[in-house]
Order: sequence, then C-alpha cells, then structure tokens
Amino acid sequence: MSAQWRQQREGGGRFSLWLIRFISLHFGRGFARLWLHPIALYYFLRRGPERRASRQYLERITGMPVSHAQVIHHIHCFAATLLDRIFLLARGDRDFEIEVEGLELLHETIDRGKGLLLVGSHQGSFEALRAVSQRRPDVPLRVVLDKQKTPAMTKLLEALAPQVGASVIDASRDGTSITLAMAEATSRGEMVALLADRARPGEHCRHAQFLGRSAPFPIGPWLMASVLKVPVVLCFGLYMGGNRYKLIFETMADRVEIPRALRAHALDQLISRYAQRLEHYAHVAPYNWFNFYDFWHDDAADAGMDHIQPSSAGA
Repeated sequence: MSAQWRQQREGGGRFSLWLIRFISLHFGRGFARLWLHPIALYYFLRRGPERRASRQYLERITGMPVSHAQVIHHIHCFAATLLDRIFLLARGDRDFEIEVEGLELLHETIDRGKGLLLVGSHQGSFEALRAVSQRRPDVPLRVVLDKQKTPAMTKLLEALAPQVGASVIDASRDGTSITLAMAEATSRGEMVALLADRARPGEHCRHAQFLGRSAPFPIGPWLMASVLKVPVVLCFGLYMGGNRYKLIFETMADRVEIPRALRAHALDQLISRYAQRLEHYAHVAPYNWFNFYDFWHDDAADAGMDHIQPSSAGA
C-alpha cells in the first residue's frame, strides 16, 4: 500500500506550479479558481489510478455507484485545497472564513507547557490548521512532512513562506533524526503535527475497520506518541466549499501508553479509535478524502512487531 502511493508521480511540474502561483497572486483567488474545473477534468482523463481510487472510495462512502461528475468533483475539491495553500501561506487566513471547533480545548492543552502532538489525516486541508499557529504565535508549529514526495510543490511553498518551510520536519530523513527533531520541539513546549493515515515504505501497519472493510494504518505515529509522552490531539481541517474551512480539535489522549507486553492490543485500540474518527468526518465531508490510491489494498502486513522502530512516524 505505502509503495503504491509513493510511486505515484507528482501532479504538474515546476513551471505549471509557478504559473498557477503567478496567476493566483497577480489576478486573485476568484480568477484562479476558474481554472480548477478544466484542471480537474484534465486529471480525470489523464490519471487513471487516481480516478479509479476516487471512485472506489466514493462508492464505499455512498454505498452506491457514482457518476463521472462525482469523481470530477472529488478531484476538484482536492485542487481547490491545493490552490488555497498558496493564499494561506502567502496571505494568511484573511481571505477565508475559518470556523474552529475545540479551540478552547486546544488552548488548555497548549497552556500546560508540555508540548503537543497534533495527529491529522489526508482529509481537507492540513495547511488551514496553520491558522491556529497564527492565533498562538507564542507556540511554534512544526509539521512532519515528506519533502521528497512532492518536490515541486515543496519548493513552491517554501518560496511563498520561507519561515514555514524552515519549520518543517522532513519525514524523508532517517528515523533517528525525525525522532530527535520531534522530541526537541515538544520539549520546548511546541506543537508537532503529523498525518497518521498513510504508511511510509517499509513501515509496519495494523488493520482497523474503515468504511466497512479492514484497512491498514501505520503504527509509527502511535509509537512516536508513546515515546514523546505528550498530550495527543486529533485535528481535521475540513474544506466546506468556497472560502470556508472548519478546523476541529479533539482530545485523543493526555498521554499514550503502549506496554510492551500488550503492544499489539494497545495499538489496535488506538488505531481503531483513530479510524472511527476518520470515518465520522469522511461522512461529514465526503469529498475531503484525498488518498488517491487503493487504501484498502491487502498487501500490507502486520508482521514483525518485535522489530518495530518508534522512529518510523511520518506524513
């Protein structure tokens, strides 16, 4: 499964992304959004694996066959959130209506001064969550992100907001470096955010029920949480259409405990609860799910629990 999404080529190239950036910042968001429909149609026609994965997911969540128009709309929503990343990084959230649910909970957790692990997913816009860091400038936000997966997009975003690029913890580095960077950040009372619904190549998974079928989820984020010994908060940045986003924060655990003797059981409980919340918000905003590959692929194995390294977390 992890190899499958890893092998997918990045959409567009540096020139096309530069052109989108130029159009967006010089002609405005309204004009730039006019291009989203032909872009979505283009990718619907040209990217067969992503098109089939979208249809597979939409049929699972709706329980019925879906039309070409629904698949195109799914791709369009993804393109819309990517476009909005440009404006969120270049101009902050001033162009958007962002509703926040659970903000008081988040502030209370931050104010403990112990650091914080935000666990999200490939739903909606993780970039919109940076709006929280703007409301708490005293608490830096570090995001665990694989820069090698989308190098052209990474270059573009770093050019738009160099300070944001500098705060990224690169998940393509070795596990020890990632672990140390996360531990150092949380020891300073900072927020560290990662996505926990997609495994990196070679990472071990456990299975949980998701949309009616067993699906593999990486164990690295939860082992990392147990190592960091900081509060864990689930976070979702749902795209609600137009310029509207909804940020949601939910307490997952004040501290994740994974006893070695009961590791498999503890991991299953954590991942099952996480999968349940993913499924809940998938129903709230069905077109926000942006894992465009066969998420339920059966090749991921649960073997090797005695050799799992807690440094394997990453987005």
